[in-house]
Amino acid sequence: MEAAEPCLATRVAVVAALEREIAPFVKDWPQRVREYEGHSFRFYEKEGSVVVAGGVGAEAARRAAEAVIALYRPGLLISAGFAGALDPALGVGDTLTADRVIDAKDGSRMDSGQGSGILITFDSVADVEQKARFRTAFGAHAIDMEAAAVGKAAQAHGIRFLACKVISDSSSTSLPPLTRFIGPDGRFHTLKFVTHIAVRPWKWAAVQRLAKDSLKAARALGVVLEEQRRAVP
Repeated sequence: MEAAEPCLATRVAVVAALEREIAPFVKDWPQRVREYEGHSFRFYEKEGSVVVAGGVGAEAARRAAEAVIALYRPGLLISAGFAGALDPALGVGDTLTADRVIDAKDGSRMDSGQGSGILITFDSVADVEQKARFRTAFGAHAIDMEAAAVGKAAQAHGIRFLACKVISDSSSTSLPPLTRFIGPDGRFHTLKFVTHIAVRPWKWAAVQRLAKDSLKAARALGVVLEEQRRAVP
């Protein structure tokens, strides 16, 4: 385990899943790679803030959250990234700072005391039918795969927590089979996905739309994260 280095206080730490989610936000930030409990993480650091993309899913999010807490000791921990809309009123690029996060696996709930809306954390990429069921069962607005794990890490260490998400796919969007390309370490295997899609031309339009929507969502997320970062004294 690497001990935290003496440094200026870290006010805000952001944990995302994928580099492409945070790319517009950390475009010009200095970065460095640090080790924690046998895992390597790339941290982006700027003016009392730190950002890390720890991988997809609850376990990857937990590891990244524990690493950033141990190494930087932030006052606020934010789970940020893409989410699927459950509420039909939410479109691609809309942002949500949820005041409640619910873990679909065990029903546990975390209230942030800030923001509005309910975010569900599920253990795989939800299809259209699953989105509809979660909307009905929980009255939730959006769904992701990491926020609950980050929130539990924050709770365990007595750190303030927020979930700042941006919609990357609507409630009616049918996504390509993404879950099968996520490795045990939470990394998305882009080459395998591209190889899979390359021989399935009937899926090209959907993938192109997903790429376009992801870029729009990432840009919108960057604006919200910058606002959150600057709002913390």
